[in-house]
Amino acid sequence: MRIAFDVDDTLIIPSVATGLDRDTPNYETIAIYKWFQAQGHTMILWSGSGIDYAKTWGEKLGLKPDAVLVKQKDKNCVDIAFDDCDVDLATINIKVKRLNNSISRKEWNTSKNN
Repeated sequence: MRIAFDVDDTLIIPSVATGLDRDTPNYETIAIYKWFQAQGHTMILWSGSGIDYAKTWGEKLGLKPDAVLVKQKDKNCVDIAFDDCDVDLATINIKVKRLNNSISRKEWNTSKNN
């Protein structure tokens, strides 16, 4: 199967949600990623922040995906998608619990690429 994981609020927890001075790995979700990878599935990383952003986090987290793609709806391309939002990007879409959901990500989202 082709399994896709989003980066922000899925594989990483943004600093705005933790109060720390840096984004931190979401080890529970990373363990799920690595389980699917160990089973021989095709692993995909993507992010609404772009391919380079997803590649960078894939390297930082040591995930070694098979592909880094533009995040888009393509049920022929992805069997299962993990994301922190309600999405319709794959045949099966799994919503990952977001830490401190009551905290707005708007400012963090606009400043993270600067």
